[in-house]
Amino acid sequence: MSYAAPGKSVPANVPGENLTPEDMARVTAEDWAEIRRLARGYCRTVDATRSRKRMDGSATIVKQGHAPYGTDDVSDDVTQDAVLLFAQRLRDISASCRQAPESTAEALVWVYVRRDGGEMTISRTTLQRWAVRDAAARNGYRVDVAPDEIDATPGAQLMRPVPRVENATRAAAAFCAAQNSAIVFRQAFGDGQDFPVLRDVMEIAAQADDLGRAGILSQVAQKRYGGAYGSRRAVIRARDAARAEWRELAERLDDARDTLTYGDESPEE
Repeated sequence: MSYAAPGKSVPANVPGENLTPEDMARVTAEDWAEIRRLARGYCRTVDATRSRKRMDGSATIVKQGHAPYGTDDVSDDVTQDAVLLFAQRLRDISASCRQAPESTAEALVWVYVRRDGGEMTISRTTLQRWAVRDAAARNGYRVDVAPDEIDATPGAQLMRPVPRVENATRAAAAFCAAQNSAIVFRQAFGDGQDFPVLRDVMEIAAQADDLGRAGILSQVAQKRYGGAYGSRRAVIRARDAARAEWRELAERLDDARDTLTYGDESPEE
């Protein structure tokens, strides 16, 4: 496993990794168009709860400093992920669920059994909405999460200044650090022996399909301190230990970044 950026770990399982050409062939042009429409609407719904706009051509939620699919519109990333999730679920539902009596060749409907044992009918539209919701969450857009105070307060954000000539050196230094982030992290983190809790966190996160539902701290706490899964006392111990390690790691990252950027010279104040 490689660590490309401080505090971040890319999940090992990504949408569509087990899809086949036959699975993707089930996705029609109409499916693509509808998923794109749903993704744009979903992202703008989240944006409406924030005072800053994220759909005006500049993505503010990105992975490792760049949009995953080469675009700065987050809804395009959501669309890409959602199509793959839709194809995967369409394959699984077609294989595991029986068709409902009202199903037709033009409009397939299945009988879906929920976890509580209840039944509900679902269609391609249902699968599209589920896929968009989950894909948006993977890209940082969730309707069920309240905005931070700085997002909810108009004018509270720090606006990016217009680049000027005198900032060229500073910009070049920042670019150098960004291009060598993996080197900086390896130099500060080493083999992880000084950060055992953070190492466990990143290893478990790398194997998670959904970071929000993986229970990473609970798994780390149980692994290191034993006891029942989700034990509050163990989770608090793991959290506090991780925070302490992160403070130390952050200092090492700053030192490694300054050494790489400025060498033996001190950075300008």
